[in-house]
Order: sequence, then C-alpha cells, then structure tokens
Amino acid sequence: MIENLKKSRPMQFGLLILIFLFFYFIIPQSEDNYLWRFPSLLKGFPLFINNLIYNALYEWLPLKVWDPVFEMYENKPIVREVTRAISRGVLFLIILIREIFLGGAQTIGVFVDGSWLSANRWFTWPALPWTVVVAGFMLIGMHLQGLRLAILAGIGAFYLSFFGQWQPSMQTLSFVLITAPICFIFGLSLGIWGYLNKKVENALQPILNIAQTMPHFSFLVPVMILFGIGDHAGAIATIIFATPPMVRLTILGLKKISPEVVESGLMSGCNKFQLLFKVLIPTARTDILIGVNQVIMQCLAMTVIASFIGAKGLGFNLKVALNSLKIGKAAEIGICIVIIAVVLDKFSLAWANKQKNYFANLNFFQKNKNLILFTVILIIGSIFAYIGSLFFNNINYLYLIPYEKGFSISPFIDSFVDWVWETFFYYLNSFNIFLITNVLFPMKNAYLGMPVISTFILVMGTGYIIGGIRSAVIVGLLILFIALSEYWDRALITAYMATFAVIISSIIGLLVGSICAQNSKLTKFMLFICDFFQTFPSFVYLIPVILLFGITDTSVLLAAIVYATIPSTRYTIEGLRSVPLSLHEAGSMSGVSRLQRWTNIEIPLAFPHIMLGINQTVVFSLFMVILGALIGTEDLGQVIMGALSRSDGAGVALTLGIFVSFMCLAVDHLIRTWSERQKKLLGID
Repeated sequence: MIENLKKSRPMQFGLLILIFLFFYFIIPQSEDNYLWRFPSLLKGFPLFINNLIYNALYEWLPLKVWDPVFEMYENKPIVREVTRAISRGVLFLIILIREIFLGGAQTIGVFVDGSWLSANRWFTWPALPWTVVVAGFMLIGMHLQGLRLAILAGIGAFYLSFFGQWQPSMQTLSFVLITAPICFIFGLSLGIWGYLNKKVENALQPILNIAQTMPHFSFLVPVMILFGIGDHAGAIATIIFATPPMVRLTILGLKKISPEVVESGLMSGCNKFQLLFKVLIPTARTDILIGVNQVIMQCLAMTVIASFIGAKGLGFNLKVALNSLKIGKAAEIGICIVIIAVVLDKFSLAWANKQKNYFANLNFFQKNKNLILFTVILIIGSIFAYIGSLFFNNINYLYLIPYEKGFSISPFIDSFVDWVWETFFYYLNSFNIFLITNVLFPMKNAYLGMPVISTFILVMGTGYIIGGIRSAVIVGLLILFIALSEYWDRALITAYMATFAVIISSIIGLLVGSICAQNSKLTKFMLFICDFFQTFPSFVYLIPVILLFGITDTSVLLAAIVYATIPSTRYTIEGLRSVPLSLHEAGSMSGVSRLQRWTNIEIPLAFPHIMLGINQTVVFSLFMVILGALIGTEDLGQVIMGALSRSDGAGVALTLGIFVSFMCLAVDHLIRTWSERQKKLLGID
C-alpha cells in the first residue's frame, strides 16, 4: 500500500485532500485558535514601510539648498530634491510632446521671461493639425508594413478626431511617447547589465518577478508620496510597471545568440563596446523590439490607472464616465483607447519584424523619402489649416474638432443599453441572482471557512507532491507572509474569485483551443482574435459587463473570465499544434478514434504547454479581480484602492501588492515545476 502510494500521484493527491477535509471540518472557527487563524505578527509591516519612506523623504541625508523665494539656504533631504527634479524633468517632456500635438507655450516659458510671454500672447507653439497627424500615421504604416497598416492607422486616427476625442487622445499618446522610450532605455540598460554580469541577473530576477506580478494600484500611493500628483507621477508609476518586460526580453534575446556569432565578432577585432553594439544587440534585435511592443502595451494599460494620481487623457475621462455610470460615453472612450492600443501594437510588431534596410547605393532623397514627404504634408496641411481659420467661425475644424462638436455614438450605445435592460432584464437578473446565490456565495463562504492550517496542508502538500521538500518550503513561505498579516480573509476572497475565473477560463480555453487546433484556418483565425483582444487594456473589459450586470461580483468575474481566456486558448492551440504529425498518424493507424487520440495522445503531450497557459490565466485573473475594486469588491483590491486616500496608504498598498505577487509566484512555481518534470518524463525539450 505504501509503495503504491509513493508511485501514484493521484493517490497522493487523494490522501492530501482527505487530510485537508479532516482539518477543515474538525478545527473550530475561533480567532483565539491559532490553527484557525495565525496571529497578525506582520501587522506593523505597512507602518515599517511608511517610516522608511518618511525618513527618506524628510530626514535622510539633508543638503543645504538655496531657496530663491526666501533668499536663504534650507536643509532639504537629497531624496526629496532628486524626486522633485525627476518630476520636473518628466513633466517638462510630457508637456513638450503635448504642445507639439496640441499647441501651447508652457515649455517655451522655461527658456524666456514669464512677463514677456504675458505681454506677447501671440507667441505660442502652434498645434499640429489633426489632418497632418492622420497623414503621418498613414506614412508610418506604409513604411512599416504597406497599404493595409496605413489604412488601419489612418482610419483609427480619423476616428479619434471625428468623434471629438482628439485632445484627450493626444494627451494619452504624449504620455505613451514619453514613458515608452524611458522604459526602453532603462530596460535595455538593465538587461545588458544582467547579461554581462551573472550576479546582477540573479539579483534582478526576484525583483522582476515581484514587479511583474504586483497589481497596478500598488505602485500609485508610494509614487504619489515621493513625486506628487499629476501627469509626471502617473508617468513615473507607468515606467516602474512597464520596464520589467523590457529587461527580461533583453536578457532573453542576448542569451539566445549562438556562441559562433560572439566568436565571429571577436575574431573580427571587435572590442567589448563594439561587440555589444555592433554584433550582440543587432542580432537580438527581434526579441528586443518585441520587448518594446510589450512596453507600449503596458504603458497603455496604465493610462486609466495613472489617472487616479492626476494623469490626463482618455484614461481620466473613462474613469469619470464610469464613476458617473455613463456607459455610452465610457464605451466611446474605451473604443478610442482600443484604437490607439491596436495601432501602436501593429506599429511596434511591424517594426520588430521589419528587415533592416541598407541604403549604401541610395541618394539623400531616396534614403529620406518618407521624412521629406511628411515635411511636405506638414507644410501644406498647416497652410490649409490656417486658411481654414479664415472661413470657420470660432472653431477651426481643420485644426481640431472639439468634443461637443464631434460625432458621438454614446446616445446610440445608451439606447442599446436601455433596450438590452428592457428586453433581457429578467434573464440577466435571474442569471445574476442564481450565480451569486448558488455558486459565488457558497464558494466564498467555503474559502472563508478554511482554517489556516488546512490551507497550508493543501498548499505545501501540493508543493511536496510536485517538487519535493524544496517546492513545499518555497510555496509555504510565500503563503506564510500573507497568513501572518491582518488581511488573510481578504486574501481568501481574492483567491476564491480568481479560482472561479481560472476554472471557467481554463475549461473554455481548452475546449475552444482544442477545436481550433484541428484546422489550420480556424487556428489562424483564433490566434488573430487572441492577438486582437490581448491588445485591449484590461480596464476596457469592465465596460460591457457593467452594462449587462451592473456593479456586482458577477461583472468582475465575467470580465476576469474573458480577459483570462485569451492566454488559455492561445497556449492550448500552440501546445496541440506542437504535437508531431507522426504521432497523429501512428494513433490513426492503431485504430483509435479522434476523441481517443485527443485524450490519450494530444492532450498528454501538449499538457505541459497548456499548463503554462493556465499559469498566465492565473496572473490575468488575479489582475482583473484586483482591478474590479473600481466597481466594488471586498477583496485585497478594495483595500489597495482605499489606500489612495489614506495617510499611511503607501505601506498598505505595497504590502498588499506583495501579497498578490506572492500568490502569483506560488502558483507560478508549482505549475512551472510540474511542467518541467512532465517534459522530462515525456522527453520533450
């Protein structure tokens, strides 16, 4: 019996579940019982973080700084002076790009006397006409991929203007055009450093793991305290959030370079600097540019979140619309965000996949034809826009179409929402009540009824079965940090919502992916759908579910399911398509049916790959559940949101962000360990 137990994983998991249930039902629910809930030994951890930030900001390493207002030297801590200098620099760049698109004189005022600007109000930086920007987008698309991308970019940019969303769209675009290059520079530099120094890479890995699995909101409060409120604070939070994927992909791209390429560079007489910038980085160009694509998408995903600390643009308008329950207006703004995301995604991917052009035999005009053409368009477009000002009264439509003068589909959307509610209210409400009453509440109560010792038995037991003592200790320590806090119950609510979303998403992804993987045309179509929806900022998924189910847990969970189904479907398709064709033929020759081939051959071989998709599904689900705090939940996300208005919010936000990160890392460790073991057993590289 014991020997069979050692060899059989199903028997081990069965025994583990029995032990879990035994402790689940036998341990009394009492706060004084440490088997039920651990004492809150880490209750003071948020205060510790707050004290560190306070000391750094107000007491650590004071410097004598001249104050021109009071004409005297003052002691100011170096951290505060550095953060304020960074804030000013970032804000200057954002305003500069914003003025290029929308016009103004704020950045000019930095270099001239303010009184002179007041006396010469005519002196302003002229805005780029929307017609010129549309033409510029089309030229970029034509240069990168041809006519199809040019048309897509042109239609997208025209939509932003035609619907009166040009000004907030350009505010958002200016935000991305500043944050993305900074993320690229920092990410590339750290990635190169990590590649060149193994110790640096080892030190970066845990930092990157935590940073990439922390919720968006967790960065906001400490950034707000250190850097203030405004566009610059939102940009800095975005930079912190969006840089890690650039670091990872830079290291990955450089590591993929074959030793022969490095040896060829050295044999050609390259020094270390030349080897890096003339050989290694160009060779890893594709992976690095895919990192740029990920950075852009992450920056756009933060547009709404950054609005909570003062960032202007579409994200701020979307937040206001949702807070006012103006679903039509929110949907209209959400479409604008999606358009910008899709266009920038296509631009960056086309740039990554575009082969490097060589211009040795071309003259100046041939080398710079697109730049020259845009300059001509800029001059002609500006002239026509100026002429248009002579014909239009008050508003020059060739320069800018204001929101109140643009076409709007929000009344149609609102009418559609009303029709949906009037027509399907009974069915939607019945489904909502049934789901909450019969599924969600019982599941929530079941999670809240788990004794902490039972949870540890289940988690550490799973770790031991999958990866031995090492895995058991790792996941146990990650969960222990949460269990010793006062937010254990909140973490359980978060876990219940994420679990429900992961189960449904995994089932849908497995079924849809399995069906599509049988046909090459369906595969291409579904991967296109996954690519398309993956460009959507996560916040956008909340709009349609709020429309259908209002502000309830159902809305949050449905948004999480839709959002998390994307990686589940993609990895299922890719895993099944990676099964060698010879095994398909061998199965068919053995007389098995298509169902038997799927269950006995394809799924077992593809399952390690599918599990990596489920890993992403877990991360996506947790992120959306935390984001659901915007429409009302009782999980960790609600506490993180509440931290934005608390004096001690920085410590609370960072602590709870670490909690969510540790939950992700625990699941990630278990799945990756299991997947690697299965690959070895199956002989898969």
